[in-house]
Formats: sequence, structure tokens, C-alpha cells
Amino acid sequence: MASSRDRQRKLARAKLDRQLARRAAAVKRRRQIQAGVGAAVVLALIVVGSAWALGAFDSEPKKQAAEDTCLWTPQDATANTNLKDVGTPPTTGLPTAGTRTMTVTTNQGGPITADLDLAAAPCGAASISFLAGKSFYDNTKCHEITTEGALRCGDPSGSGIGGPAYSFYNENVPTAPEASPSASPAPARAPAYPKGTVAMIGNPPGSNGSQFLIFFKDFNPPTPGYTIVGKVTGSLDVVEKIGALPTVDNGSGAKVKPKTDVVIQSLTVGEPNAAPAATSAPAASPSAG
Repeated sequence: MASSRDRQRKLARAKLDRQLARRAAAVKRRRQIQAGVGAAVVLALIVVGSAWALGAFDSEPKKQAAEDTCLWTPQDATANTNLKDVGTPPTTGLPTAGTRTMTVTTNQGGPITADLDLAAAPCGAASISFLAGKSFYDNTKCHEITTEGALRCGDPSGSGIGGPAYSFYNENVPTAPEASPSASPAPARAPAYPKGTVAMIGNPPGSNGSQFLIFFKDFNPPTPGYTIVGKVTGSLDVVEKIGALPTVDNGSGAKVKPKTDVVIQSLTVGEPNAAPAATSAPAASPSAG
């Protein structure tokens, strides 16, 4: 009787051991499967993440951000009512090679033409071109014939502190001459602003907007401060004729206001051309008026 019970116990024990072994094997298999699936998922996530970072799922290929060519500083048109808000030029995609032809028609004759140098003064050229497209200069007065020998234009208010509601910094300013020993005379040098130069002028200095100078005689300051933006290519004689007009007090004690109004009837700027800016002296041409 006892042997029969012992036999039953041994059979039950063996059955239990087999069940436990099968369960352990099943658990081991599940763990192996889960580990394999987990590794595959991690690998897939790494692949997908790398592809996403490289832009594989972008609807369009990523483009490198364009760098700003010019920065335009906003000016408060409510604080200075002489400013005229017509927006701002673009900051990127501006032409930086070749020239653009500026054509100025005045009531004193012309048209006066000048090449704007896109390589040396891209921001000055961009500002003039943008404002010309807004008819900003049309029917405005050149309010000064300066003591430096230049016609000052581009301020619709005629106050000297007018312009657009933005400004930009100097560029292409001639370098100051090096000091020579006192025992020897200073060597002769070309003027910083030869006759026919077109330069930007701001108020305060270095804060440019719309105002520009057209020099009708050479100017050679000890410390140049104007951005050279271009040079006259036609009707320089008209500029010289305007420069010879009598002047009167401008209301602040300076005798620089033309006694006869000098009106810009229109100012336009053509499309960029690939030709490099001319390096010869500005040329005179017969007046049309």
C-alpha cells in the first residue's frame, strides 16, 4: 500500500517538474522574443530619427538660410515727422556685383546719369533703388549747395533731417590719409571725393537713408565720412551749373540754400548690369536743358 502511494507521489512530482520546465522554457522564449523585438524597435527608431534629422521626410529639401546683405534700422516717424514711412528694402537677395544706372531729371537740365556701384556699396544702391521704385524722390528739392562743393538732395522735407523710416550704416568710406613726418611735405594724393562722386549723407553722420551728395568739385577732407555709392556718367556740366547758383540763408544761419529752386522731377534706377563700375573720372556731357 505504501509503495503504491510512493509511486503516485513520484509520478506527480515528475509531472510537476515537467510542467515547471515547460513553463520556464516558455518564459525564456518569450523573453528572447521580447528582447529581439525591442532591439529591432530601437534600431528602427534610430534609423527613422537619423533620416528625419537629415531631412528625408521634409516635403521640400532644406535650403540654407540666406545671409543678410544689408540691415535696416527702424526710425521713429512719430518722433521725427520729417521722416516718410514707405517700408524697407529687402535684406537678402540684393545684387552685389555690377552697376545700376540712376537717372535724375531736374528743372535745371539733364538728365543727370550715374552708375551705382553694387559691389562697393550694395546697401546704398539698394536704398536708392528701393526708394526710387516708391517715387520717393520725385518732385523733391535739392535743398543745399554745400560748402564742400556738392549738391545735397533726397530729403522730401527739405529740412536736412528727413528721409525714410529706416537707416543704414556707412560702407565704402575712403580711408583717411596717413600722417607724414613734419620734416617732409605731404605727398600729393587723389581726392577722397573727386568731382562727379555720388555719396550718401546721413543725420547724424553714419546714419544713412535717402539723402545723397553729388560733388561738382573735388573734396579731400582730413577724415572722410561719406559712403561713396557711385559716380556721374552723364551731364556733369548740369551739376556744375547748379553748383554755381547763388545761395541764401537756409534759416539756420548757413548760406547754402539755392536761391533758385532745384527740383528733382524724377529719379529712376535701372536694372543691374554685369559690367563693373567704371574707374575713370566722371564724364561731362551736354545738358539737355
